[in-house]
Parts: sequence; C-alpha cells; structure tokens
Amino acid sequence: MKLSFHGADQDVTGSCHLIECAGKRILIDCGLFQGAHELVEENAEPFGFEPAAIDFLLLTHAHLDHCGRLPLLVKSGFRGEIVTSAASRELARLVMLDSGRLQEEEARNNARQAARRGNRKENNGPLYTEMDALNSLDYFGRTAVYDHPVELAPGIRATFLDAGHILGSACIYLELQESGRQRTVLFSGDLGNDNRPILRNPSTPPKAEVVVMETTYGDRMHRPIEQSVEELYTAITDTFTRGGNVIIPTFALERAQEILFFLREGMEKSRLPRSMQVFLDSPMAISATEIFKRHPECYDEESAKIFREGNDPMSLPGLHFTREAQDSIAINRIGGGVIIMAGSGMCTGGRVRHHLKHNLWRADSSIVFVGYAANGTLARRIIDGSSHVHLFGDEIPVAAGIHTINGFSAHADQAELLAWHRQIGAPERTFLVHGEQETMRRFSAFLKNTRVEMPAPHQVFEL
Repeated sequence: MKLSFHGADQDVTGSCHLIECAGKRILIDCGLFQGAHELVEENAEPFGFEPAAIDFLLLTHAHLDHCGRLPLLVKSGFRGEIVTSAASRELARLVMLDSGRLQEEEARNNARQAARRGNRKENNGPLYTEMDALNSLDYFGRTAVYDHPVELAPGIRATFLDAGHILGSACIYLELQESGRQRTVLFSGDLGNDNRPILRNPSTPPKAEVVVMETTYGDRMHRPIEQSVEELYTAITDTFTRGGNVIIPTFALERAQEILFFLREGMEKSRLPRSMQVFLDSPMAISATEIFKRHPECYDEESAKIFREGNDPMSLPGLHFTREAQDSIAINRIGGGVIIMAGSGMCTGGRVRHHLKHNLWRADSSIVFVGYAANGTLARRIIDGSSHVHLFGDEIPVAAGIHTINGFSAHADQAELLAWHRQIGAPERTFLVHGEQETMRRFSAFLKNTRVEMPAPHQVFEL
C-alpha cells in the first residue's frame, strides 16, 4: 500500500492524493492550482502519475481547487470511474464547464496579446476546453450516499461522510486490504465551519490509522458568526448612508447562497432596508443557487424547516439575477445604494473586476471580502493595503472602504480542526495538506500522540 501527494502539498490549492492498494490506484480529488502565476503554471506540468493507470477518482467536493484538473486528467488518458455525491456531481459539472470556457477565453486573450507583440508563433492553447470538461462527465459513475460504504474493488471500500463544507462535500474513509494487511485511511477533504446556516455541521469522524487533513485555517480562529453578520450589516448600512455601493466578491458555491441567507434575515429583522436592491451578478452563482434548491437533503434543520413551510431561505425582495453581460454592464450605471455580489471571490477573474474598476476609487463605496484570499491574488493585494491596483490596463486608486470579514469562512478554524482530529482517537500518522507551510508548522505543534508528516509534492509513503 502506498500514499502519494500530487497537489495542495505545503500549499493551499490543487488537492490531489493517490492511494495504491491491491493492484488498484485511487485518486482523491484532482484540483486546479490557483493564485500566483507560478502556481497557475503548475497546472500544465505532469501530474506525477500516469492518468491512464488511475482506476477510481473519489471527489470530495466541487470547488475548483478539488475538481478543476479533472477534465485535463480525462484529456490525458483517465478512463476510470469518478465517484462522488449527487450534489457534488451537479456542482462539479457547473464548475468544470465554466472553467473550460474561461481557459479558452484566456488562451484567446493571450494569443491576441502575443500578436500585438508581433509574436504570432507564441500561442499557448487552453489547459482544456469546455468540450473537454463536457467529455469528463462521461466518467462519473456511482453516486455516493453519506454513511453508505461503496465497494470499489475487492479489499477496497470507501465511505463518504458529511464534511459540512459546501453542498455535497465529504470526508472519505477508506478501508484497505492487501496481502493480509489492513489499513484505514481518512481524508478530511475540506472541513466546514460549525453552526453556519443552510448546511449541517461536519459528521463525527470514525477511528482511523492514517489521516490526511486540511489545515487552511490551522493557525487562527474565526470570529463568531453572529459578530460577522453584524459587521456585514454595519458595513452595508454605513455605505448606503455615504451614498455608495457595496461590492462583495463572491465565491459562487456556498458563499453566495450563505450571504443571500443573511441578507434575507437582515431585511426580515429590519437590520437592512426592505427597499434594498441586490444584484447576484454571476451566472455560475445563479446556477449554483438553483442546484442548492434541488438538494434540501443536505440542509440543517433550520433551513429544511424554512423549505418545508414553503419559503426559500435564499430569496429576498429586490434580488436580481443578472446572467447576461449587458445586464452586468448596466449595473455600473447605478450611482449608489445597491449590493453587487459577483465572482470571483479572490478577484482573479470574472465580473467582479469590472465592478471594482468602477467602485474601488470611490470613497463612498465599500468592498466587503467574505472569503479566503490566497497569496498573489488581487483580493489579497487589496486586503493587504495596496494603494493602487491594475485593472484592464488602468491603475486604479484604492479609496473605497475595505472590510475583511473572516467569520463567513466555509473552512473549519484551528479549534474545530483540532476537535475533529481528537475525535479520530490517536491515529498512527497524520498528513497535513491544503495549507500554507507556516500554518501547517504552527498547527502540527498541537497534534499529540500521532506522527505528523507535511509531504512535499510527489512524495510517496509506504502504508
């Protein structure tokens, strides 16, 4: 039995881990590297294994840094079976098709820029196309149901457990047998933050001998969600008082739906004006919201009750869905008093960059960040206090109010990660992934009665 690491190793994005057992190769996730340019270039490098040799891919959830290289994997020869939850299957389709379209757009833009430089031979094609993403859907096979084991092959059984991170997200528990030896391996995927709206808390993990766990927020604690919601309401009302707009760079999966939930509550409790206009300016977030409504089996009791009573926990008066580009452009003709939720959450692309161009320089407007911003991203530069940023060839001064509200994180914080690990018992080995190096080092100091590993890219371990 072997365990090797091919993404999110001493870094935050690109999750990809490989188990070899009983003649089978099982991949856990295959995500895109995101953030700084040198990270993005890693996406085109060899996987570190032969895609055609992979028998199964178990997908923990549909975030791009967990499923985003899957079309490239298929394009490179993967012909195995992809197993994931029903909700993750729908969301992954949405995410991968959108990614393929963006890859094609970026390749065309790069080709035009190369032509302007007089270098017509410089033409790096897309990592994969929208058609490649569509083709990858053919390899989705059995649907995993929480807490129901899936027999992948003789001696290999996988159980998906609710990770409470985004809709359909899972931890994956593997029971492995080979040549009379047995091993249990638990992959955390991304763990959710307790007591958030819409979704249930993460399930209690089973005992396991080997644990592979994320450490995104392993060095910090989140603010209580109640304080974060209050800070959001205050940022909105203060901005409206100044006559400006509120721009919320929004991750399409989970964060957009969660913010809509709290905006609805704010209006119902008279913390926000009932006449408030909200624009969800993200075709992907709009589609994701529709998928959310099809999977109430993933909801916590409060949200499920709202649905049973015939209401929609993510709907509010004055909510506008803007799918078309012309509708998005028209929003920027509104001088003030609106909330604009647009992707991407790290401001690395998407429509939010246009809204930033029209509002960053305005002292009466506010930019409200409600999610993680990786090193090297535009969001991180703004959060870290850059006085100017470059957008569409222009240098834009940063004069708007900048709010960073960490309590909305879909990731478990340090205390929740440690509590999850303690529930497992005393695993023989714990592999830390999906975190910045310093964060992992700090987190590892709290882990007792286990051998801690922080694997390097492509490092292989015998189990």
